[in-house]
Amino acid sequence: MFSFEGFVRINTFLTGVYRLAYLNLLWVSTTLLGLGVAGLGPASYALAKYVDRWFRHGETPPPGRTFWRYAREQPVGSMLVSWVLLGAGAVIGTNIVGATSWTVQTLNVVALLVLAVAASYVYPVMAATRIVTIRRQLAAALMLGFGSLHWTVLGATAVGATVWLLWQLALPLLFLFGVGIPACAVGLVTRIVYRDLEESPAGEEPRPVPPSRRLVRRAAPIPS
Repeated sequence: MFSFEGFVRINTFLTGVYRLAYLNLLWVSTTLLGLGVAGLGPASYALAKYVDRWFRHGETPPPGRTFWRYAREQPVGSMLVSWVLLGAGAVIGTNIVGATSWTVQTLNVVALLVLAVAASYVYPVMAATRIVTIRRQLAAALMLGFGSLHWTVLGATAVGATVWLLWQLALPLLFLFGVGIPACAVGLVTRIVYRDLEESPAGEEPRPVPPSRRLVRRAAPIPS
């Protein structure tokens, strides 16, 4: 027999699963309303901010109107970031397909991996910090991703395994959750990383922060 607390935990878990599916639907809707190119950035920023507030602060406001409000917070900046990422991805993809030298192809595959890390963290950086320029936002995203490389690798592995299992066993669920799967993984990683960047409790020696993480701390101290 399940205890009352067990039922509460199951209900909380299922509510979170439904919320991820709803957020994925909102992301797809916002992207399509912006005709893809214009909607991708605001949709990704809104998703990143909702997940950040949910995972780090426990805030679960109504997803619908909250998502639309977040999507209108930084429409130009988030859109420009998406254009930079899409442009870089197009150039790198063209080089991989069209290059005749395996060395050039290998270098571009590495560049594609770096771009994937930047794309994964740039919107969480925008949502959780006060960094305003695109160059610094992308730099902070790379510092965050490679400064906590072990968490990045674990998150990417979890996403890859989940996507593969759903592709093999439950393809409709893959379309249902879609971008919510990597958003959940990034949210868990940034929750851990941002917590490590918080100030040490009073009376303790401050923990040393690697240079790669100082940019994020200076930009937006995370409240305890």
